[in-house]
Amino acid sequence: MLEGDSVGGVSLDALGWNGFFAEQFAPFRAQGLFAGRVALEYQHIYAILADDREALAKVAGGVRHRAGSRRDYPVVGDWVAFSPVPGARHDRIHAVLPRVSRVSRKVAGETTREQVLAANIDTIFIAQGLDGDFNLRRLERYLVMVVESGARPVVVLNKADLCNDVAARVAEAAGVAAGVAIHATSALAGRGLDALQPYLQPGQTVAVLGSSGVGKSTLINQLAGEDLQPTATVLPDGRGRHTTRHRQLLVLPGGALIIDSPGLRELQLWDVGDSLGAVFTEVARFAAGCRFRNCQHETEPGCAVRQAVSDGRFPADRLESYMKLKAEARALEERQDKAEEAAAKRRVRSVMRSYRRYMPRS
Repeated sequence: MLEGDSVGGVSLDALGWNGFFAEQFAPFRAQGLFAGRVALEYQHIYAILADDREALAKVAGGVRHRAGSRRDYPVVGDWVAFSPVPGARHDRIHAVLPRVSRVSRKVAGETTREQVLAANIDTIFIAQGLDGDFNLRRLERYLVMVVESGARPVVVLNKADLCNDVAARVAEAAGVAAGVAIHATSALAGRGLDALQPYLQPGQTVAVLGSSGVGKSTLINQLAGEDLQPTATVLPDGRGRHTTRHRQLLVLPGGALIIDSPGLRELQLWDVGDSLGAVFTEVARFAAGCRFRNCQHETEPGCAVRQAVSDGRFPADRLESYMKLKAEARALEERQDKAEEAAAKRRVRSVMRSYRRYMPRS
C-alpha cells in the first residue's frame, strides 16, 4: 500500500500509515487480508480502526501458536492484518506488523515478564504534576524507558496553576532531562497547551504517560476540545484516582492520534540498553577521567565521577539514582537469563516427551 492508498476506500494515512508498514503488509494484502490499527484492548478483544469504523477482533490461533510471549500479542498502537469472519461476532487478527517503537516495562510484582504498554509511537509526553507529584528520580526513570522505546520524549509539567515557582521546577527538570523539551501547562485552565501543538501533526502518534492524578485525561480533553475521557479530582491525601481504565488510541480533531493510559503506580524498567547512558550523559563525561577504564564508580581509587560529586560538579542524588538504575538493570538481566534458561529446559523436556511418546518401539 503506497501513500494515499486505502483499505475499503478509506485512507489509512490519517492513522499513521507509512511506507514501512505498507512494505510489511504487502504479503498479507496478497492473501486478501485487511490492515487496521489497534485502538483498544479489553480482555483479549481488540477494537481496530479500519474502514472508517471500529471492528472488534480476536487473535487467530496462528498468532497464539507463533507467540513466544505476551509481547508478541497486539497492543494499542499496533498495526495488524485481519479478516472479517462471516457470521461471527469478532473478526480475526492473523498477524501483528513489526513495530517501529515499543514502550515496555516489567510487569508489576516478582514475575520476570515484559509488558508492552503501547507501540508505534512518535512522541511521548511524560506528564508530572506540580501539585506534589513532581519527582526528579521518577522523571529519570521515565526518561530511560522512553528513550529505550525509540519514541521522542517530551516533559509536560502540568498543574502549573498550583505551583508558586514554575520556573524553578522547569530548571530542575532540565537538569535531569538534557536536550529534552520541557513544557509547563495547566490543562484545567487551558494554559500552555499551544506549545504542545507542534507535536500533534496529522498522522503523528503521541502517548501520555505518568502517575494517576497528574491530569493526563484532562490534558487530552483540552487538546481535543471536548470531553473524550472521564476525569476526577485527586484524593484528599494527594493520591491520584484511576479514571482511565484501559489504554486507548484516540483521534484528535486536528488529525493527530493520542494514546491515553492508566496511571503507572509501579514503573520497573524492562530493557535499559544504551538509554541509561543517554539520560545520564554526565557520567560518561566525567568517567573519561577515571583512573581505570572499567571503573564502576563505587570504591575504586581515582574515580573521576565520585570526585565530581565531591567537588559539587555532579549532584550526589543524581549519581545515586544512576547507580540504583544500573543495579536494577543488572539484576533484571540476570533474572531474564534465568527465566530464558528455564523456558529452554521446558521446551527440551516437551520435545523429549513427544519423542518418547511417538518413537517406534522395538
